[in-house]
Amino acid sequence: MNPVLTDRAQLLAQLDNAPEFDLAIIGGGATGLGVAVDAAVRGLKVVLLEAHDFAKGTSSRSTKLVHGGVRYLAQGQLPLVREALRERKNLLANAPHLVHPMPFVMPAYRRKDQWFYGLGLKLYDLLAGRARLGPTRFLNHAETVQALPGVRVTHLVGGVQYWDGQFDDARLALALARTAAAHGALLFNHMPVKGFVTEHPAGRIKGLICQDAETGQERTLKARCVVNATGVWIDQIEAMLHTAPGTASEVKLPQAVRPSQGVHLVVDASFWPGSSALLVPHTQDGRVLFAVPWQGKVLLGTTDTPRPQVDWEPLALESEIKQILQEAAKYLVKVPQRSDVTSVWAGLRPLARTGQNSQDEGATQSVSREHTVKVASSGLVSVTGGKWTTYRAMAADVMQAIRKAQLLSLTSEDVTVQTKLWGAPSLDDNGSNYGTDADLLATMPGAANWLAPQLSEAMVRFAARYEYARTVEDVLARRNRLLFLDAAAALTVAPLVAQILSTEISASPQLASFETLAKAYQLSA
Repeated sequence: MNPVLTDRAQLLAQLDNAPEFDLAIIGGGATGLGVAVDAAVRGLKVVLLEAHDFAKGTSSRSTKLVHGGVRYLAQGQLPLVREALRERKNLLANAPHLVHPMPFVMPAYRRKDQWFYGLGLKLYDLLAGRARLGPTRFLNHAETVQALPGVRVTHLVGGVQYWDGQFDDARLALALARTAAAHGALLFNHMPVKGFVTEHPAGRIKGLICQDAETGQERTLKARCVVNATGVWIDQIEAMLHTAPGTASEVKLPQAVRPSQGVHLVVDASFWPGSSALLVPHTQDGRVLFAVPWQGKVLLGTTDTPRPQVDWEPLALESEIKQILQEAAKYLVKVPQRSDVTSVWAGLRPLARTGQNSQDEGATQSVSREHTVKVASSGLVSVTGGKWTTYRAMAADVMQAIRKAQLLSLTSEDVTVQTKLWGAPSLDDNGSNYGTDADLLATMPGAANWLAPQLSEAMVRFAARYEYARTVEDVLARRNRLLFLDAAAALTVAPLVAQILSTEISASPQLASFETLAKAYQLSA
């Protein structure tokens, strides 16, 4: 199948010629894109609007793990774990070019810890059933050191090895966008929603108002149903209803989301050699520590810090940086320092606020990662909570909520269980994540001109022509992950990317704003 072109002028012309959409989706993260795929596969007329870029927020800032949730198992959230393990299997089948199994090892420094966590991980296998990726094994001292060549061995008694999945979150989001487009959906990044169109006097939503961030032009779109899938920004979108014509002006909104910040530090692979990831299930402050090999680097994380304020570019707190470095020093033979960190980034988890935690602003590591779907009297469908692994199940639940509320005529069938995502199932010979697009990429201008070790001129052109990229940030943060891996390297190559991008699109590549952003991903001495 030939890739769908993403020429913005052509897409805008299609938008202007559409009298009405069945479904309008606000938010281009994992959830919104998953809903777009589900709806488009059903044959609905779908439009998705993202204020910045696809996966710009939470969905590009995960620990890059497709998992059932070992921590949730310890919390007794068995239904959530079982669902996530089932969806892990679906993702591996539907996006094998972007998701792959990875061994994890938990080192044990006390024999009772090895047995306690080992038996728990055996239960993890049992819950996975046929969806398990490999057997959980108890490792002796020598086997643990062999699996984790960078681990501290003082007082080490053994370990436990289990299996989960790893993926590239931003590129999986992009695959979802392209899958939805291939099924007829219209998708726009850099297109924020500014308000709703409602009918008088009931206040039912009949459409929305959006604005092209590049030109400033506003458009009014008609839609039979609107989904709010904006994650930590869900409350701000709902607030727009109270400034829309025909609605009350003084209504206090409940807070649907309780944001929690996760921070990751990236260091050279020499700090954690080998192919196995490290899991420390219970650090001194009760959180989980990971050291995960990823694209030639190692991710260290993550924190789970309550944050009352939501930002597009949340900043890592100094306490979080120190916490990760201090915890890593307890387990890594080669201890990373601040000067070794090549990139630092934070993401906000959109934890669903419930009656049990609505008044509690303390620790968030025990707050459930389950998702919630709400249909308001206005007809607005809002979804929050959840995690990357269960994006498809979340989207299916949204569609069923729409069906039950009789907003659209739908079947109860779960339609995307076997829907292959764009680029699947083939893998190119170089093991890249372009899948079936690898041959086309190899024929594009600049295929042999490497700007950085994992970035060619052809990749930049491909991103602009087929992957909705509009800015240097779009390319270096999410089409390619250089910003998240090495901020200094991203700064170096940014002018070249801007120059190439300028020959592909009419809008400004926004080089200066990217350079400012990239500096924020570097740690000061």
